[in-house]
Amino acid sequence: MTATDTRPTDDTRRSWLREHSELGVCVLLLALGVLVLTDALTMDVDISQRGPVGPKTVPIVVGIGLLVVAVLLAVDVLRGGRGEAEAGEDVDLAEPADWRTVLLLAGVFLATAVLIEPLGFPLAGALLFWGAAYALGSRHLTRDPLIAAGLSLLTFVVFNNLLGVPLPGGPLMEVL
Repeated sequence: MTATDTRPTDDTRRSWLREHSELGVCVLLLALGVLVLTDALTMDVDISQRGPVGPKTVPIVVGIGLLVVAVLLAVDVLRGGRGEAEAGEDVDLAEPADWRTVLLLAGVFLATAVLIEPLGFPLAGALLFWGAAYALGSRHLTRDPLIAAGLSLLTFVVFNNLLGVPLPGGPLMEVL
Protein backbone atom coordinates (compact mmCIF):
# COMPACT_ATOMS: atom_id res chain seq x y z
CA MET A 1 0.00 0.00 0.00
CA THR A 2 1.42 3.40 -0.96
CA ALA A 3 1.33 6.58 1.08
CA THR A 4 -1.46 7.98 -1.10
CA ASP A 5 -3.54 4.78 -0.99
CA THR A 6 -6.23 5.23 1.67
CA ARG A 7 -8.06 1.94 1.26
CA PRO A 8 -8.80 0.24 4.59
CA THR A 9 -6.84 -2.91 5.33
CA ASP A 10 -8.38 -6.18 6.51
CA ASP A 11 -7.20 -5.43 10.05
CA THR A 12 -8.91 -2.03 9.96
CA ARG A 13 -12.17 -3.58 8.74
CA ARG A 14 -12.06 -6.31 11.40
CA SER A 15 -11.33 -3.73 14.08
CA TRP A 16 -14.25 -1.56 12.95
CA LEU A 17 -16.60 -4.56 12.87
CA ARG A 18 -15.46 -5.68 16.31
CA GLU A 19 -16.05 -2.20 17.73
CA HIS A 20 -19.51 -2.07 16.14
CA SER A 21 -20.61 -5.66 16.70
CA GLU A 22 -23.92 -4.48 18.15
CA LEU A 23 -24.97 -3.71 14.58
CA GLY A 24 -25.59 -7.45 14.23
CA VAL A 25 -28.35 -7.11 16.81
CA CYS A 26 -29.76 -4.22 14.80
CA VAL A 27 -29.88 -6.38 11.67
CA LEU A 28 -31.59 -9.18 13.62
CA LEU A 29 -34.19 -6.78 15.08
CA LEU A 30 -34.78 -5.26 11.64
CA ALA A 31 -35.31 -8.68 10.04
CA LEU A 32 -37.61 -9.75 12.86
CA GLY A 33 -39.63 -6.54 12.56
CA VAL A 34 -40.03 -6.98 8.81
CA LEU A 35 -41.07 -10.62 9.32
CA VAL A 36 -43.65 -9.72 11.98
CA LEU A 37 -45.08 -6.88 9.89
CA THR A 38 -45.23 -9.05 6.77
CA ASP A 39 -47.06 -11.80 8.63
CA ALA A 40 -49.43 -9.33 10.28
CA LEU A 41 -50.31 -7.52 7.07
CA THR A 42 -50.88 -10.73 5.12
CA MET A 43 -52.95 -12.35 7.90
CA ASP A 44 -56.34 -13.65 6.79
CA VAL A 45 -58.96 -12.30 9.18
CA ASP A 46 -62.60 -13.28 9.14
CA ILE A 47 -64.74 -10.18 9.66
CA SER A 48 -66.95 -12.07 12.15
CA GLN A 49 -63.93 -12.80 14.38
CA ARG A 50 -62.90 -9.16 14.64
CA GLY A 51 -63.61 -7.09 17.67
CA PRO A 52 -63.04 -3.37 18.01
CA VAL A 53 -59.27 -3.80 17.81
CA GLY A 54 -58.76 -6.95 15.70
CA PRO A 55 -56.05 -9.60 15.63
CA LYS A 56 -53.68 -7.60 13.43
CA THR A 57 -53.23 -4.71 15.85
CA VAL A 58 -50.75 -6.21 18.32
CA PRO A 59 -48.46 -7.78 15.69
CA ILE A 60 -48.37 -4.49 13.77
CA VAL A 61 -47.48 -2.54 16.93
CA VAL A 62 -44.79 -5.10 17.84
CA GLY A 63 -43.35 -5.05 14.30
CA ILE A 64 -43.19 -1.25 14.22
CA GLY A 65 -41.63 -1.28 17.69
CA LEU A 66 -38.95 -3.71 16.53
CA LEU A 67 -38.13 -1.51 13.54
CA VAL A 68 -37.93 1.63 15.69
CA VAL A 69 -35.68 -0.07 18.25
CA ALA A 70 -33.43 -1.39 15.46
CA VAL A 71 -32.99 2.09 13.99
CA LEU A 72 -32.43 3.76 17.38
CA LEU A 73 -29.88 1.13 18.40
CA ALA A 74 -28.04 1.48 15.07
CA VAL A 75 -27.87 5.27 15.48
CA ASP A 76 -26.55 4.85 19.04
CA VAL A 77 -23.89 2.33 17.99
CA LEU A 78 -22.74 4.45 15.05
CA ARG A 79 -22.44 7.46 17.38
CA GLY A 80 -20.09 5.48 19.62
CA GLY A 81 -22.49 3.90 22.10
CA ARG A 82 -21.38 0.56 23.47
CA GLY A 83 -23.15 -2.07 25.52
CA GLU A 84 -21.88 -2.52 29.03
CA ALA A 85 -20.10 -5.82 29.66
CA GLU A 86 -21.83 -8.07 32.14
CA ALA A 87 -20.39 -7.66 35.60
CA GLY A 88 -22.09 -10.62 37.27
CA GLU A 89 -20.18 -12.18 40.10
CA ASP A 90 -20.56 -15.68 38.69
CA VAL A 91 -19.35 -14.73 35.20
CA ASP A 92 -15.68 -14.93 34.28
CA LEU A 93 -15.36 -12.63 31.28
CA ALA A 94 -11.87 -13.94 30.54
CA GLU A 95 -13.20 -17.44 29.81
CA PRO A 96 -14.40 -18.28 26.28
CA ALA A 97 -18.01 -19.21 25.60
CA ASP A 98 -19.04 -22.82 26.20
CA TRP A 99 -20.05 -23.64 22.63
CA ARG A 100 -20.62 -27.32 23.41
CA THR A 101 -23.48 -26.43 25.76
CA VAL A 102 -24.90 -23.86 23.33
CA LEU A 103 -24.84 -26.35 20.45
CA LEU A 104 -26.35 -29.15 22.57
CA LEU A 105 -29.20 -26.86 23.66
CA ALA A 106 -29.79 -25.67 20.09
CA GLY A 107 -29.86 -29.30 18.93
CA VAL A 108 -32.36 -30.24 21.63
CA PHE A 109 -34.64 -27.33 20.68
CA LEU A 110 -34.45 -28.17 16.97
CA ALA A 111 -35.09 -31.86 17.65
CA THR A 112 -38.15 -30.93 19.70
CA ALA A 113 -39.47 -28.74 16.89
CA VAL A 114 -39.07 -31.60 14.42
CA LEU A 115 -40.40 -34.36 16.70
CA ILE A 116 -43.36 -32.61 18.34
CA GLU A 117 -45.77 -33.43 15.51
CA PRO A 118 -44.98 -37.14 14.97
CA LEU A 119 -44.27 -38.00 18.63
CA GLY A 120 -46.64 -35.57 20.31
CA PHE A 121 -45.91 -33.10 23.08
CA PRO A 122 -45.58 -35.58 25.96
CA LEU A 123 -42.69 -37.48 24.33
CA ALA A 124 -41.06 -34.52 22.57
CA GLY A 125 -41.38 -32.42 25.73
CA ALA A 126 -39.78 -35.16 27.83
CA LEU A 127 -36.87 -35.27 25.36
CA LEU A 128 -36.63 -31.47 25.55
CA PHE A 129 -36.55 -31.37 29.36
CA TRP A 130 -34.11 -34.29 29.66
CA GLY A 131 -31.87 -33.00 26.84
CA ALA A 132 -31.74 -29.51 28.36
CA ALA A 133 -30.83 -30.95 31.77
CA TYR A 134 -28.11 -33.09 30.17
CA ALA A 135 -26.73 -30.18 28.13
CA LEU A 136 -26.57 -28.02 31.26
CA GLY A 137 -24.55 -30.63 33.12
CA SER A 138 -26.89 -33.00 34.96
CA ARG A 139 -25.75 -36.62 34.68
CA HIS A 140 -28.41 -38.48 36.72
CA LEU A 141 -29.37 -41.00 34.04
CA THR A 142 -32.27 -42.56 35.98
CA ARG A 143 -33.70 -39.55 37.79
CA ASP A 144 -33.57 -36.97 34.97
CA PRO A 145 -35.71 -38.88 32.42
CA LEU A 146 -38.35 -39.56 35.09
CA ILE A 147 -38.52 -35.90 36.12
CA ALA A 148 -38.58 -34.88 32.44
CA ALA A 149 -41.48 -37.25 31.72
CA GLY A 150 -43.40 -35.94 34.74
CA LEU A 151 -42.83 -32.31 33.78
CA SER A 152 -43.83 -32.99 30.21
CA LEU A 153 -47.06 -34.77 31.18
CA LEU A 154 -47.91 -32.06 33.71
CA THR A 155 -47.29 -29.34 31.10
CA PHE A 156 -49.41 -31.23 28.56
CA VAL A 157 -52.33 -31.63 30.99
CA VAL A 158 -52.20 -27.99 32.14
CA PHE A 159 -52.11 -26.57 28.63
CA ASN A 160 -54.32 -29.08 26.85
CA ASN A 161 -56.97 -29.78 29.49
CA LEU A 162 -57.00 -26.81 31.88
CA LEU A 163 -56.10 -23.87 29.63
CA GLY A 164 -57.69 -25.23 26.44
CA VAL A 165 -54.53 -24.81 24.35
CA PRO A 166 -54.48 -27.89 22.10
CA LEU A 167 -51.12 -29.64 21.97
CA PRO A 168 -50.38 -32.64 19.75
CA GLY A 169 -50.82 -35.81 21.82
CA GLY A 170 -49.06 -38.18 19.51
CA PRO A 171 -49.26 -41.99 19.63
CA LEU A 172 -49.41 -42.09 23.44
CA MET A 173 -52.85 -40.52 23.47
CA GLU A 174 -54.26 -43.49 21.55
CA VAL A 175 -52.98 -45.85 24.27
CA LEU A 176 -54.30 -43.81 27.20
